[in-house]
Amino acid sequence: MKRMTALFSAALLGAGLMSATAHAQQDPAQDPAAAQEQPQAAAPAQDFSDDQLQQFADASQEIAVISQEYTERLQSAEDEDAQQEVRMEANEKMVEVVEDSGLDVDTFNAIGQAIQQDPELMQRVQEMAQS
Repeated sequence: MKRMTALFSAALLGAGLMSATAHAQQDPAQDPAAAQEQPQAAAPAQDFSDDQLQQFADASQEIAVISQEYTERLQSAEDEDAQQEVRMEANEKMVEVVEDSGLDVDTFNAIGQAIQQDPELMQRVQEMAQS
């Protein structure tokens, strides 16, 4: 669960669609397994259709809103158990948004990794998000 939320945060930050405060929701450094798995999720840009990139852009915008909302809730959580509950609820909502967009979570995360490595792809996704 933590790994997926960390990957979502990394993908959104790479897309430039999320504020820096929302990244505080998850710190990939706290989960070494997530840090090791991220490079494996990367895929070449040519593997993604325009439809997939548009789905990613649309889902990213919704996830940014969810992340912002849950970051505030996370910061006000009283203890580690409450924080974990907030993370799990946020993750479930994010997964739902991705699946509702027509993508699976692995594809969403792979696009997120690809845009971090490809400035042109990032620009394309940002333009799709703005239209």
